[in-house]
Amino acid sequence: MKLIRVALDLPLPRQFDYLAPDALESDIGRFVRVPFGSGTKVGIVLALLDATDQPVEKLKAVQAILCEIPTLPASFIALCEFCARYYQAPLGEVLAFALPPMLRRGKLPRMSAPVSGDGGEAGVSRSTALRLRGGSTVLSRHSAPAPTGELPTLLTAQAQAVDAILLAKNFQTFLLHGITGSGKTEVYLRAIAAVLARGGQALMLVPEIALTPQLQGRVAARFPDAHIVAAHSGVPDAARARGFLEALAGRADIVLGTRLSIFMPLPRLQIIVVDEEHDGSFKQQDGLRYSARDLAIWRAQQLGIPVVLGSATPTLETFFHAHNGRYTLLELPLRAVAKNLPAVRVVDTRREKLQDGLSQALIDAMSLRLERGEQSLIFLNRRGYAPVLACPPCGWISRCHRCAANLVVHLADRRLRCHHCGFEALIPRACPTCGNVDLKPFGRGTQRLETILGERFPKARILRIDRDSASTPKKWQALLDTIHAGEADILIGTQMLAKGHDFPRLTMVGAIGADAALFAADFRAPERLFAQLMQVGGRSGRADLPGEVLIQTDYPDHALYEALVDGDYGRFARTLLLEREIAGFPPYSFQALLRAEARTVEDSLAFLANARRDAVALGISGIALYDPVPMKMQRLMALERAQLLVESTSRPALQAFLARWMEAIYALKKTSGLRWHLDVDPLEI
Repeated sequence: MKLIRVALDLPLPRQFDYLAPDALESDIGRFVRVPFGSGTKVGIVLALLDATDQPVEKLKAVQAILCEIPTLPASFIALCEFCARYYQAPLGEVLAFALPPMLRRGKLPRMSAPVSGDGGEAGVSRSTALRLRGGSTVLSRHSAPAPTGELPTLLTAQAQAVDAILLAKNFQTFLLHGITGSGKTEVYLRAIAAVLARGGQALMLVPEIALTPQLQGRVAARFPDAHIVAAHSGVPDAARARGFLEALAGRADIVLGTRLSIFMPLPRLQIIVVDEEHDGSFKQQDGLRYSARDLAIWRAQQLGIPVVLGSATPTLETFFHAHNGRYTLLELPLRAVAKNLPAVRVVDTRREKLQDGLSQALIDAMSLRLERGEQSLIFLNRRGYAPVLACPPCGWISRCHRCAANLVVHLADRRLRCHHCGFEALIPRACPTCGNVDLKPFGRGTQRLETILGERFPKARILRIDRDSASTPKKWQALLDTIHAGEADILIGTQMLAKGHDFPRLTMVGAIGADAALFAADFRAPERLFAQLMQVGGRSGRADLPGEVLIQTDYPDHALYEALVDGDYGRFARTLLLEREIAGFPPYSFQALLRAEARTVEDSLAFLANARRDAVALGISGIALYDPVPMKMQRLMALERAQLLVESTSRPALQAFLARWMEAIYALKKTSGLRWHLDVDPLEI
């Protein structure tokens, strides 16, 4: 009697055993169709078994082993197993998440070439037989010749960084710490070129979909004969499945994508690059809450290859590891194209009456650029017209009835929108409470700033770039084309424009509304603000024209702004690390958050209280358990949310505790409608 153990896409921390009379050892990693409940499911074979702890008479037989789909390699399954183990997620869910939706359903896309596999042929009907075996078809691999054209001359620090990466014979984590415009991408490309020349594959991760097309164009221009696969959530299902299979078969030379591309199977992978490693987008914030950056390091360690983390403002954890010897620090202190960094100036707004939120210094700076025919960027990380609509006589404000948040005024289409749950409504003609028709928008968003600047500079070509104006890839590309063509004088942008863009005519960046992050409850807020301001400031003066950055603030003497003026990230990072060491925050501790959401906050808190009671009963030392509390945004999408923080100074101790604790949590009785999840290494508390 032969048995197989199968991982299914279910929210349960277990696998399932099935009868499979003709299963072979080579079927480990294959897709199978199995009966489950009253229907069928597609799963992945994890092992062949001689025995099972389930009653054999109750076991069902596998319906089909899908030989037409290539086998998943052991390294892919090992990565998913580690991800499931570390982030305390069911393995079946992790495997399903890592696979393209089409393959997850047991279907093959139409391929331009046959897919490599150790059994069957693409296109064979799965309903004709339990299994089909045959010869394998091996795809030819594109060799990647040396790039054509004249390459830019490397600065000494760039050349030293490339040499260090290429001399790494085994696993090594590099932090490529370079100021904005220092040529980090050129270092990546030189290292990738050497990898391709020796027959290897490269994986390059970027934080956002918006950055993928332009980087893909640059990579394609450098390696015209290389086969490049883009992997992100914007890729259509069939194309994503094709890319996955091409990578698995060894046809892809370079995989370029966002966080989900860390799961792409690459049999000859020899280097992993994580660009803008500090970016929070590398951490999935819903569903499977994993960090692609951390998985990249683990994957490189398993394969014995180098991984390069690049950033002008690395996370404090990465900075800490690079300065205590765990990571190898490679520094790029000079700009590769422009001669100098932009001059950073702090504008003290305490003693000045602002004009529609703008200082005279900022207005003058924009006027000067208009006279010169240069571009300005005003950075305001708040989209919409105004953060809230209010009625001064009675105190009514536009609150979302589903969330603990205000509805944002979007004047262009006369809507109130919640930026958290998506609820929207028409702007009322009068106050719903008292009938007053003189409702006031308070605060400024990008739309209101667009109106203000349009009135002040009527001849200027003003372009707003946010999630509303760039709602599709086509619109986003059209905006970028307009900027590059010199058809915009003043740009108004959110964080979408903060990184990865080179605009030669952009010589002035002004930042407004940044002070709120200085005193946020989240201990990571100052770190994020520094990174954001340095990144957006780095858009200025990237070509031959000198750049300038103006930051409006009521706190000009704050250590963050002083470090920005001096361009000294290291000094600010060391200050923050000292504060974190005193407080016992990461990287001096390791954290996990158990969150719950239910119809009432009482239900959420009760569930967490029971989970805490079970945690205490485990009697594991070295673990700090805090009391359950409502979340900062307590109400979201009509659910009341609460959280419970767990902390330890030892990562292994925390992991051992979480594994045992999860068993108890799965067994807890839950009220109707209650949902919970665990977030390991949370970015927001």
